[in-house]
Amino acid sequence: MTIRKIAMAIFFALPAASLAQESGLGPITIKATRVEKNITEIPAAISTIGQDEIQLGTEQLGLDESLGRVPGLFILNRYNFAQDLRPSIRGFGARSSFGIRGIKVIVDGIPETLPDGQGSVDGIDIGSARQINVIRGPVSSLYGNASGGAILIESEQGPAIPFAEARTTFGDFDFNKSQIKTGGDTGKFNYLVNVSDTSIDGYRDHSEFENTQLNARLNTVLSTASSLLTTIHHTDQPIANDPGGITEEDVASDPAQARAENVSFDAGEALRQTRIGLLYKVSLGKDRDLEARVYHTDKDFSNRLPFQYGGAVSFDRSYTGGGLKYIVSGDLMSKQNRLLMGLDYDRQDDDRRRFHNLLGVTGAETLDQNELVTSFGGYLQNETKLNDLTEITVGVRYDEVKFDVTDKFLSDGDDSGKVRLDHVSPMAGITFKSGNNTHLYATISMAFETPTTTEFANPDGGGFNQDLKPQDSTNYEVGIKTLTNNYQFELALFHIKVEDELTPFELPAQPGRTFFENAGSSSRDGLEISYSRQLGEQVNFSMAYTYSNFLFDDFTNAAGDKFDGNQIPGLPEDLLHLGFSWFGDSGFYAKWDTTYTGELYADNANETSVASSSVSNFRLGHNGFYGDWEVSSFLGVNNLFDENYNNNIRINAFGSRYFEPAPERNAYIGITVRRRFSG
Repeated sequence: MTIRKIAMAIFFALPAASLAQESGLGPITIKATRVEKNITEIPAAISTIGQDEIQLGTEQLGLDESLGRVPGLFILNRYNFAQDLRPSIRGFGARSSFGIRGIKVIVDGIPETLPDGQGSVDGIDIGSARQINVIRGPVSSLYGNASGGAILIESEQGPAIPFAEARTTFGDFDFNKSQIKTGGDTGKFNYLVNVSDTSIDGYRDHSEFENTQLNARLNTVLSTASSLLTTIHHTDQPIANDPGGITEEDVASDPAQARAENVSFDAGEALRQTRIGLLYKVSLGKDRDLEARVYHTDKDFSNRLPFQYGGAVSFDRSYTGGGLKYIVSGDLMSKQNRLLMGLDYDRQDDDRRRFHNLLGVTGAETLDQNELVTSFGGYLQNETKLNDLTEITVGVRYDEVKFDVTDKFLSDGDDSGKVRLDHVSPMAGITFKSGNNTHLYATISMAFETPTTTEFANPDGGGFNQDLKPQDSTNYEVGIKTLTNNYQFELALFHIKVEDELTPFELPAQPGRTFFENAGSSSRDGLEISYSRQLGEQVNFSMAYTYSNFLFDDFTNAAGDKFDGNQIPGLPEDLLHLGFSWFGDSGFYAKWDTTYTGELYADNANETSVASSSVSNFRLGHNGFYGDWEVSSFLGVNNLFDENYNNNIRINAFGSRYFEPAPERNAYIGITVRRRFSG
């Protein structure tokens, strides 16, 4: 790490340390580490985003609208709904060709990440999200596969006074989102139901998107010691077109154009998904708690890729799982202690087929196989308070992931096969309280990621690519957290060593389809700073800065090209987010934020660089109360200063088609009407 970066860290840290003796704010408790705990006492970097940041005056198109203030988290691909968001935490997830990789996504206690490590935003309803917790750094000791970090989303609960709400939003590019929400609490039964319908034509050609969602959170108190939470989610997405990546020359001539092949082959996807989850909690005594969960997800998916052979894909997916968690609190050798034990089991069953894509028409079958993935994990975590100032946390998890493919398309041979992968993921951390409001921590942890069923795709035909191995990582981290009445501060320094890094590539015969190979090793050194402060009674300032020095240490690809010492593509060295918010006494509010993204590379060879950019957004709104009625109106402007930048970078894309240009300046307006039934 350069002297400049260290000096910057000290510059921000000193004022926080000097103010740490101020009277403290009430503790913020979260369940990101599978137990309820004060966020400052957890030996890991964790960020929490509240409901106003998620919902107030936002378009509610993507998680990136509210997660920009989280250091260490970099998100691409907001406007290509056929590819999903591509978040990365400390570089984990940056390689994803679509969907979410390297990061565990959990919604209301139910995983949205598959046993093979692939996640998506299909089952996330932003319009009813109450809180988002982001664990920044490897958490395989608790969450297993695909745990370079975790995003945990909690839905709203029904308030004591029942309500009904309607919200509608309109904007540029024919954006339209309508939402109906209701909720309440009877004492024994708490409910929140949200239905939304979204459509947008998009800035680029061939980027239309339609989506309808139902999200329900139903909690029943069974006794004084037990409860049952039922969650139901349904998504119907009939269209999500893919405009594709284009070259630098194409961007210069017309950034709104789609790649010609994506239009002619009608590239895009459609899906329908239903998820049901049950979460049972019971107190078995003063210091013993048990939690059990079961869930089931069905998903029908189809998409078209911009090439003929095997370019039409469909699968029927059944995803089922469950888990047990047992917590024992008490004294251990006269020290305050808490032990967490748990088991997880998940089963993913995909019937996958591929066909010729005859310019948007499904042709002859080229692949028919069943892909079965099962995952079993068991974990232990123990927290011991050595004294009033110091606490030690240790944990370990064992995971076994099995992949079993059965080839049903035998005209080109039998490509059936099995792969079994297992891993032990330990962690150890210590926290030390300094003053009334500051905690220091240090931790070391290990994590792993298996290839997904899609990443296991064999470039030579069906079955699995037997040459692929899981990537392993070891994380070393130190940090400081301070929380007072006036401000919140956090700093984290980390070093991560990754072995067998999974990296993407494309083949000339199948452009638009991504395959994977293992790099030898890589190193990731980083600095993360977050700072928010109340400037008077009505104004709040927030800042998040990330420095990332992520390098290939030893990487020679299958073609014999060496990339030792190169930057890992798709990730900026510097990332800075600034935000101001103002809330007036008359109900008006305004929010402004800007994000600076430093230069990054689009390829392993570091031959194509992507210029830095600064993008600002603005929101203005008013909340008015009229008896039992509340009327909220708002407007927003994205890309306020009309910056030319890229919404997504397709890493190592064939033909230098790296770029997906972001929309020019665009605006939206909306109104929410809420009725409270106060009796």
